[in-house]
Amino acid sequence: MTKPILDFEQPIVQLEEKIAEMRELGKAIDLSKEIAELERRTDNLRKEIYSNLTRWQRIQIARHPLRPNSVDYIKNIFTDFIELSGDRVAGDDTSIIGGIAKIGGIPVVVLGNRKTKDKKTNLYKPAPIPSAEGFRKATRLIKIAERLAKPVITLVDAPYNVPYPEIESPGLANAISNQLAEMTALRTPTLSVVIGEGASIAALSLAIADRLLMLENSWFSIVSPEKAAETLWGSLDFKEQAAEAMKPIARDLLDLSLIDDIVPEPIGGAHRNNKMMFEILKKKLIAELKDIRREKIERLLKKRREKYYAKGVWRE
Repeated sequence: MTKPILDFEQPIVQLEEKIAEMRELGKAIDLSKEIAELERRTDNLRKEIYSNLTRWQRIQIARHPLRPNSVDYIKNIFTDFIELSGDRVAGDDTSIIGGIAKIGGIPVVVLGNRKTKDKKTNLYKPAPIPSAEGFRKATRLIKIAERLAKPVITLVDAPYNVPYPEIESPGLANAISNQLAEMTALRTPTLSVVIGEGASIAALSLAIADRLLMLENSWFSIVSPEKAAETLWGSLDFKEQAAEAMKPIARDLLDLSLIDDIVPEPIGGAHRNNKMMFEILKKKLIAELKDIRREKIERLLKKRREKYYAKGVWRE
């Protein structure tokens, strides 16, 4: 399988391919100095490109089909995971994955948006929009956490999808509103991480938390840059301008105090070094959990309410 390459990554890939060719030749003649120089140039170019990414380029990284998803993080960060299925009303929506697990020895309930894998390409597809069963399933899981007095961790990776009548399943509006209300008033610590894309209600319903984190190359907004470009300029050709105007990436939202912290990624994005990304996020989640678990629940609820009441307030 040929790995997908983003446009701005082409110069790096060309140098990496050259290094691979020279290593093959190096089996016959000594090219160690030449290879070392090319590696140095590649490292410098990689740092230069990835430290000056535009907002649109970071959005492209967030959508990379090899980027780790919720299932990957659950398998590699958490232990003793027991998946729970069904909403106890109508059925099970597999677009939401969740269950009981441990992280660093701390028992938690973890849930997130589940992507599916294309059998032909072995690449991940965007997570589908949850149905009413999906939102009710998420609500059921967080209520289990409340009853067990265990923290909730949510992994957000929900792309923007244009609404259409077929997805407006019976009870959807009620299921969404219940999920939002329960996340707001849940009497247990909550921690949310946007690991890729965070768009529309599918993302918001999992992102109401005591601590909201974003991976360095993730984005979070009610609509996608494409939809914004189509709405404001009447053409998808303006998607990059829309991304700049929307300011949907992690550093923008931290500057606006809409998130609590940014989780750094390996150079090039999480998909370039999954193992390192798992280690980074695990360490961060454990540290955040230890911090918020020190708070008494009444104090935690008060701070959560104040946090969301303050959203959108403009100060001169």
